[in-house]
Amino acid sequence: MFFFKSYYQTIIKRDLTNAFFYQDIKQIPQMKKIVLNFGLKAPNFKQLLSSLLALEIISSKKSVLTKSKHVNIMLKIKKGNPVGCKVILKKSLMYSFYLTLIVFIFPKIKQFQINSDQTSFKSKNAISIKLQNSLLFSELESHYQFFKSTPSLNITLVTNSQSQKELFFLLKSVKFFV
Repeated sequence: MFFFKSYYQTIIKRDLTNAFFYQDIKQIPQMKKIVLNFGLKAPNFKQLLSSLLALEIISSKKSVLTKSKHVNIMLKIKKGNPVGCKVILKKSLMYSFYLTLIVFIFPKIKQFQINSDQTSFKSKNAISIKLQNSLLFSELESHYQFFKSTPSLNITLVTNSQSQKELFFLLKSVKFFV
């Protein structure tokens, strides 16, 4: 965490101030949080427990069940039933997870594709990626029999940028594959 924070303070902040004009130091964009989410279309108890445990192992933080807000007749989901789980990482846990993501996970992915066309992104302060294989994490891979049925992992990086250009500049400067 110390490495990433000092890198942000010394290099990224200066690059952002040189590229964009800010009236106040608080306007400089930074990463606010990382949201990890397992969404289940037809949840069963075994998948729900394995995804809860997988999130806790990956993030070192207690995961929370997400419940449906609406009735979905096609998927036979009632209002209030669990449909997945999520973890919100902030501060030091966010920085340590991001470093693991950059150093260990992204190099393992052979076909990593994010659409780099800036007009296709709807949000100006967040980017989401989906890891189809959650067994890329070595902690989960060592216990394959428990985590073989986990669904794809959704990772959302949330920043406080004001435009898409700032978002992409920030992501490129923190070595995110855009």
